[in-house]
Amino acid sequence: MKTKYFILALICSVTLMFSFPSCSEEKSKAETLTGKDTAVSDADRIKSGEYLVQIMGCNDCHSPKKMGANGPELIPELMLSGYPSDRPIVTFDSKMIKTGFAMFYPDLTAAAGPWGVSFAGNLTPDETGIGSWTEEQFTKAITQGKFKGMDGGRMLLPPMPWQGFSKLKSEDIKNIFAYLKSIKPVKNIVPAPVSPDKL
Repeated sequence: MKTKYFILALICSVTLMFSFPSCSEEKSKAETLTGKDTAVSDADRIKSGEYLVQIMGCNDCHSPKKMGANGPELIPELMLSGYPSDRPIVTFDSKMIKTGFAMFYPDLTAAAGPWGVSFAGNLTPDETGIGSWTEEQFTKAITQGKFKGMDGGRMLLPPMPWQGFSKLKSEDIKNIFAYLKSIKPVKNIVPAPVSPDKL
């Protein structure tokens, strides 16, 4: 009789042992679900960054445009290269600016207001853009409004909405940076801002 119970107990133990995953298997499954053990591939990071750049409106100001049948259209070969250096700087109506108005260049790559005239920066991986930037510099620029991500320098000028980006998750910033580093470099030295007294 004791032998029967012993065999039955042994069968139950073996069945239970194989029915439930080990602690390490459970941990592995949990990490997979939370994404902690899966390294994000470069392709996935870039794809996510491209999506974020599009929905955050980066092309609105940083990409030169031409007028098309439906209004301004991106110039693909100049995407995210900022205000074109070979374009003449237009004169803005300083009387309206002095009363508090802001104005934009027709393709939105330059803006004028009480701060003076600002030009959209080159976000391509060329040396004239963010080619030599570190991820830390990019993070400081986009979340703290530091020009070129450097302490001690000037702040980014309007209309750059860095305050709205200050709460971005570090993972999103990494993805945006990876995408920007992956696009075609465009050599373009953006003009320096014009101070209000020089309008």
